[in-house]
Amino acid sequence: MPLSASKHIALINAVLTTLLFSVVYIIIFLSFFTFKPLPLLIFIPLIFVFAYFISNLLFDQYIKEKLKVIYKTIGLLKPENEPPLLKKRKTDELEIVNSVVLKWSEEKKKEIEELKELAAYRREFLGNISHELKTPIFNIQGYVLTLLDGGLDDKLVNEKFLQKTEKSINRMIALVEELEEIAKLESGELVLKEEVFNLYDLTREVIDFMEMKAANHNTKIVLHSSMNRSMKARADKKRIRQVFINLIDNAIKYGNQKGGVIRISCYNFHNNYLVEVQDNGIGIPEENIHRVFERFYRTELSRSRDTGGSGLGLAIVKHIIEAHRQTISVRSKEGEGTTFSFTLKMA
Repeated sequence: MPLSASKHIALINAVLTTLLFSVVYIIIFLSFFTFKPLPLLIFIPLIFVFAYFISNLLFDQYIKEKLKVIYKTIGLLKPENEPPLLKKRKTDELEIVNSVVLKWSEEKKKEIEELKELAAYRREFLGNISHELKTPIFNIQGYVLTLLDGGLDDKLVNEKFLQKTEKSINRMIALVEELEEIAKLESGELVLKEEVFNLYDLTREVIDFMEMKAANHNTKIVLHSSMNRSMKARADKKRIRQVFINLIDNAIKYGNQKGGVIRISCYNFHNNYLVEVQDNGIGIPEENIHRVFERFYRTELSRSRDTGGSGLGLAIVKHIIEAHRQTISVRSKEGEGTTFSFTLKMA
């Protein structure tokens, strides 16, 4: 077993001290007395042992104090997580502190990278939200100026621009409400009201609700035969309804405008249901798939479309599913379509 740092230094010091004593003893006795080797042979082991233990004690205490400074610096010297080497010193202290400091260094590097990512995300988020708010605000400003410049006198213009103003105001209200909802979901303030409900009936209800919007985009919604009337789930029905609406709405916006098909299916998956919402739309580039649940995120291809919306729908979906302690994933191929899959607990 290799010696610890303090023991190694103490051993070297003891050897040097013993050699020095031996040389001094020989010089003195050769100069003034007749040299007698017996006392030297007796004192050498005693001096070696004494020098070793004293040196080990002093160096051990010295190293311990220095290590305490290091651990205080990296915030580890607390009663509940005091490093083992400050309690029992059976291994090389310097090796241990080296590994601890390296680990601490890696953790700090990781924290710095995460902070950089958060800072970049914050800048992007602020830019996105300012853009989303700026559009309806400028629209409202334009409508109001038009009315002030004489539009109020024309009943048709008056009514038309007031309706457009209302639409822009509603867009801002929806954006603020969705931001508030995400904040509540992230902070845990939004309490889920779980209940047992018929998954088939809920899906059918949402399809009926979204059917007209889908038809306006030349899209039809199909309920796959894998979903039947006996399927019952345990979740917050209102929130799961919102998940379906957001996913179908997303599929309509980015679907195939020349004949879109949205297929909803459901399968037994252990003690859960696996629900899938599939479209045959523009798809998502592979390098962008990991970002689809980010707030305000849109691919460049989807930005070119007049899709409307706040860009928060998928972020809300992800938060709702995770609040149920379930999972959601996405797979997509550009030009072929996208499939969102999420799990729900069986009742």
